[in-house]
Amino acid sequence: MRKRWWLLSLLAVLALVAAGCGKKNESEAGGVKRSDVNIQVVTHGQASDPFWSVVQNGVDQAKKDLGVKVTYRSPQKFDVVSMRQLIDSAIASKPDGLAVSVPDATALGPSVQKAVKAGIPVVTLNSGSDVSAKLGALAHVGQPEREAGVAAGKRLKAAGVTNALCINQEVGNAGLDLRCEGFKEGLGGGQSEVVGVDLTDPTSAKSRVENVLKKRPQVNGILTLGPTGADPTIAALKDLNKFGKIKIATFDLSPSVLNAVKDGDLLFAVDQQQFLQGYLPVQMLALYAQLGVRPVGQIKTGPGFVTKANAAKAIKLTKEGLR
Repeated sequence: MRKRWWLLSLLAVLALVAAGCGKKNESEAGGVKRSDVNIQVVTHGQASDPFWSVVQNGVDQAKKDLGVKVTYRSPQKFDVVSMRQLIDSAIASKPDGLAVSVPDATALGPSVQKAVKAGIPVVTLNSGSDVSAKLGALAHVGQPEREAGVAAGKRLKAAGVTNALCINQEVGNAGLDLRCEGFKEGLGGGQSEVVGVDLTDPTSAKSRVENVLKKRPQVNGILTLGPTGADPTIAALKDLNKFGKIKIATFDLSPSVLNAVKDGDLLFAVDQQQFLQGYLPVQMLALYAQLGVRPVGQIKTGPGFVTKANAAKAIKLTKEGLR
């Protein structure tokens, strides 16, 4: 896990760069006032989710630090049709930049390309690293999901896992599907089965996991793809008296996940530093609107790993909305 000073130092540098590029009349670099820059952010995750609330905190902090106008939009639940409508609405507002997650390139790609053709600079975030360049985005900010899945698989394999489940709460979300694919690769010769669950109904998700475990008593490892998937999975293991006997790890951080890691109930949590996924696209698009400068390619924010050894530090930052 990267130390807090690294994150704060990076944000300070970025803020200074943005501020320094425009001392004259509210940063009239290139004839564009920083306060006139309008950026739209559209993601597939809700601020009520502990993961996405940190992403939005990053967006809000960038808005405050840079003095630009930012609107954050997301569907009430994972729904690519609603998300496409939000993207089209954002495009209609003719923003100076669009930051967007791309969990389904087939459904959302045409809208992203529509923005590019309209001359709106686009930065993809969180999901879509594999299609970002093809869609015409300037850059991607996020975690390479397959790579992260491979790393998680290798860690569980090293812990003795040979037969595992990958609990996927959004089957069809390209980023999550890649995590499970990478996980299977990371396990090497071990077996892995994807189990789809509906986390809008935690009781149903718990029952689904229990039923699979009853049919597959040989399972000795589980990877969940987010904090909301970890909770019902742990509950299922406890009901089956298998908690502590089956090794379990998860993607992403939340207070409950971090406490579980600290207590040794979870082997590790994959950290993709989602605060940066909210902050950096806004910063990049603001500078591009003013100066026409921007990073090229992918800016990786993960994977990092929170274990029992460093969970206490992450817990402190989570309370501040940074992790």
